[in-house]
Amino acid sequence: MSTGVIGTSGEDRSDYTRAESRAIRRRSLRLLGSLLKPLWRQLVLAAVVLVVSTVLRVIGPILIAIGIDRALPAVIEANDWMPTFVIVAVYLVAAFGGAALIGWYVVVGARLTQAVMLELRIRIFLHTQRLSLEFHESYTSGRIISRQTSDLDTIRELLDGGLNELVSGVLYGAFTLIALLLWDWRSGLVLVASGIPLYFLMRWFYRRSQVVYRESRVVSAKVIVKFVETMTGVRAVKAFRKEERNDDEFGDLSGQYREVNMRAIRLFGAFEPGLLAIAAVAVAVVLLWGGIRVADGTLAIGVLLSAVLYVRNFFAPLQEIAMVLNTYQSATAALEKVSGVLEEEPTVPDPTNPVDLWTARGGIRFEGVEFGYGDGRVVLPDFSLDIPAGQTVALVGTTGAGKSTLAKLVSRFYDPTRGAVTLDGVDLRSLHPKDLRRAIVMVTQEAYLFSGTVADNIALGKPDATMDEIRAAARAVGADAFIERLPHGYDTDVNKRGGRVSAGQRQLISFARAFLADPAVLILDEATASLDIPSERQIQDALQTLLADRTAIIIAHRLSTVAIADRVLVMEHGRIIEDDTPEALIAGTGKFAQLHSAWRESLV
Repeated sequence: MSTGVIGTSGEDRSDYTRAESRAIRRRSLRLLGSLLKPLWRQLVLAAVVLVVSTVLRVIGPILIAIGIDRALPAVIEANDWMPTFVIVAVYLVAAFGGAALIGWYVVVGARLTQAVMLELRIRIFLHTQRLSLEFHESYTSGRIISRQTSDLDTIRELLDGGLNELVSGVLYGAFTLIALLLWDWRSGLVLVASGIPLYFLMRWFYRRSQVVYRESRVVSAKVIVKFVETMTGVRAVKAFRKEERNDDEFGDLSGQYREVNMRAIRLFGAFEPGLLAIAAVAVAVVLLWGGIRVADGTLAIGVLLSAVLYVRNFFAPLQEIAMVLNTYQSATAALEKVSGVLEEEPTVPDPTNPVDLWTARGGIRFEGVEFGYGDGRVVLPDFSLDIPAGQTVALVGTTGAGKSTLAKLVSRFYDPTRGAVTLDGVDLRSLHPKDLRRAIVMVTQEAYLFSGTVADNIALGKPDATMDEIRAAARAVGADAFIERLPHGYDTDVNKRGGRVSAGQRQLISFARAFLADPAVLILDEATASLDIPSERQIQDALQTLLADRTAIIIAHRLSTVAIADRVLVMEHGRIIEDDTPEALIAGTGKFAQLHSAWRESLV
C-alpha cells in the first residue's frame, strides 16, 4: 500500500488541497533531512564559512562612512594619512577575505551537492527496483524516467548554484538590515517599514510561482511520457499510421508546456518592477530624511552615504533571490515528485523472519486463494489447486480467465488477498527472497535482453556460469546454431532490447537463460508466442527433456505446446472447469475438446 500522497494514481496533479500540500511539503522536507543528516559536518562548515564571509561583506559601508567622517577630516585638517591607510587596509582585507571565503563556500557547497545527488540518484534506482510489479504496471516508464532525469537535473541545478545564491542572499539581506539598525536606527526603521509591502509582494509571488512551477513539472512529465511512449512503441505507431495524431497530441502538450512557462515569465515580469519600485521609494525616503538630518547637523554625511548603500545592498540580492525562486519552485516541485516515489511501499514486502528453503522439490499449492487487482475486481475467487513436484501443468482458457494471474502469484509478483500459495509447504510470503527467485523462474512472451553480450544475457540467472554451461543451455533449447552465426558468436553485443536478434531468437535466448538457472519450478507464460511454427517444433523435444523432474506451468494459446503437459487445467472466470490429461480431455466433449477441435481445423 502506498504511503505517499502523490503515489501512483495522483502523482501527476496540480489541484492539491491545502492539507495535501502540507503533507507533500513535510514529506519532501523529511527526504531532504535524511539526505543532509549524514553530511552535517560539511553543512556546519559551509554555514560558518558563509556567515563569516557575509559579515566581512556587510561591514564595507560602515568602513566607508568611517573613512569619510573621520579619516578624510584628519587628512584635511592635520594632514594625517594614517587613519585613511588603516581604513583602506581593513576594507581591502574584508573585501578579499570575504571573496576568498565565498570561493571556499562554493567548493564546500559543490561537494555537498554532489554527495546529495549521488545518494538521491542511487536511492531512486534501488527503491524503484525494489517496488513490486503492481507499482511498475501502473506507473509508466516515462514517469520513472522523468523522476531519474529531468527532476533530478532540476534539483541539481538548484543545489549547484541557485541554493547558494538563495541562502547567501537571504543571509546578506538579514545582516544588512541588522547592520543598518545598529549604525543608524532611523534609516533602519525606513527599511523595516518598506518590508511591509515587500512581504506582501514576496508572499504573492511565492504562492503564485509555487502553483505555476508545480504545473510546469506536471506538464513536463507528460511531455517526457509522450515522447518515451512514442519512441518505445514506434513500430506500432508506424504500423497504424499514428504519426499525425501523435504530432497533434505532442504539439498540444508542448503548447501547454510553453503556456505554463509563459505564465511563469509574466509572473516574474510583474514581480521585478514591484520590487524595484519599493527599493526606489525606500532609498528616496532614507535620502530625504537623512538629508534633513545632515542639514541640521544631527547626522554625518558619511553615515547617510552608508545608509543609502545599505538600503541598495538590501534590495540587490532580493532581485537575485526572485530569479532563484524560479529554480527553487521548480526544484521543490521536482523534489515532491521524487519523494512521492520514494514513499511508495512494496505491496509484496520481504518477510520479516524469512524461511530458508535450500533445496526446493517444486510442489505448488493454492489454499483458498482469493485475489483481485487494485481496481477491486476479483480474478481468482476461493481458488484451490495442488501441483505435485515434477508435474508439468498446462493452463488453457480464454483471455481474462486468470491464467497469467495464477502465474504471477506463483512467482510472487503479487500476494493473494486471502489464502496462501505455498512451495513445498512453505508460504511464499515467508520464503526467503533468494530462495524464491532461485526456485521459481518465469519466461514471458516479452523476452527482454539487457545491454551486453549474448553470453551475459544467458548467464543472467547464474552469473558464475562457465562458457561450457552457457553453450550447453543454448544447445538444449536449439539456440546454439543461430548464436554461432552472429558476428561475434556468444560475445555479440545484443544492444538495447536485443537489436541484433529477432523476436524469436530473443525468446530462445530467454529459454536458455531460464534453463541455465535450473529452477525447481519453471513458468512459461505465452513463452512460445514469438516463435514461428518450425522454431516451436524445434524446441518441443528440448522442452520435454528439460522439463523432466521439475515442476512446470505452461500458459499457451497454441495447443501444440500443451501436448507435452502431464495435466491440463481449463480455466474460466478464475475457476478450473476441467482438469485431466491432454488425451482424456481431447477424447471428451468439454471446453478443451472444442478448443482442440477448432485448432486442428485451423491447421487444415
